[in-house]
Amino acid sequence: MIGVGGTVVIALALGPFHERVGRATPSLLLIVPVVAAGFVGGMAAAFITALAAGLLLLVVFIPPVGTLTVDVPADAVALTLFVVVALAIGRLVSWEAGRRRGAVERAEELARMHRQLQTAVRERDRLETEARRVSVLEEMDRQRSALLRAVSHDLRTPLGTIKAITSDLRSGTEFDDVTRRTLLDLVWDEAERLDRIVANLLSLSRVEAGALDPDRRPIDALALVDHCVDRLQRVLRSSPVKIEAEAELPLMWADFTQIDQVLSNLLENAARHAPTGTPIVIGVSASDRFVGMTVEDQGPGVAPALRSHLFEPFQGGDGSTGIGLAICKAIVEAHNGRIRLDTSPEGARFVFDIPTAR
Repeated sequence: MIGVGGTVVIALALGPFHERVGRATPSLLLIVPVVAAGFVGGMAAAFITALAAGLLLLVVFIPPVGTLTVDVPADAVALTLFVVVALAIGRLVSWEAGRRRGAVERAEELARMHRQLQTAVRERDRLETEARRVSVLEEMDRQRSALLRAVSHDLRTPLGTIKAITSDLRSGTEFDDVTRRTLLDLVWDEAERLDRIVANLLSLSRVEAGALDPDRRPIDALALVDHCVDRLQRVLRSSPVKIEAEAELPLMWADFTQIDQVLSNLLENAARHAPTGTPIVIGVSASDRFVGMTVEDQGPGVAPALRSHLFEPFQGGDGSTGIGLAICKAIVEAHNGRIRLDTSPEGARFVFDIPTAR
């Protein structure tokens, strides 16, 4: 409609002046509707408009005007060329218009797909965030359950012992001096055990809160070992302790209380697993920047299934809380040191390094 209407308008506008305008001007102007029809309507519209333009050019502008005949062969050739050119231009314009529309449609499709992708990414991020939140909640629930198991086992066992002994002592049961002293020593041992468990739990809370800040000072490694062994002598009474130390050890740059807690946890673990009468070996050595300590026992060693999670909280596989080694790792790393389970012919051999004060 646009193409044919345009050709009719041009013919009506220029028809009365066909003698003065000639045939070149109408021919050029009649191409315009063909281009418009091809651009808007495609190949079919351009073809129809080109035929209409040729027909109007023949009837209105080529003598004899008003007829469908041509007197001059040159006019016939010009008319034919006009129709061919109009068809070619219409085809090119319609092809280019179709290509542009296709490009626009593809761009719109890409934009739509991009929006869908962004929506999917946002949904994925939301689901990942939700999954992480659920995972954290599950881990918190697991640790809470593990802590409750630890409280029910590691805390209630010594409390039960203390309660039973004090109940017997309060009831007026007669004991000889040796038995009474043994019972009191047992109460003392269980109270110290409770103190170590509570200390580990408090340290774990400081680790999780990011508040494990060592008060570092120069420390004599051998003095720390002697202090720790003397304090734990009742825990270590079933296993003789052997200390192997290098001469002229440098001072450690460390928090005495925290490193004492590391060594105490390792010695208590060794005493728990070492067969009665077998020695526990404490080694102290030095390198360029570290003072190294080792605690080795002749127990059953660490099961391969536990080694990859050995220093994670609540991974104890022997009925213990499973936080002692996690505390050791946190304290040693807070001192910029390293701790690991080393290979040993038998038993377990834990090694940790603390920077020197040099």
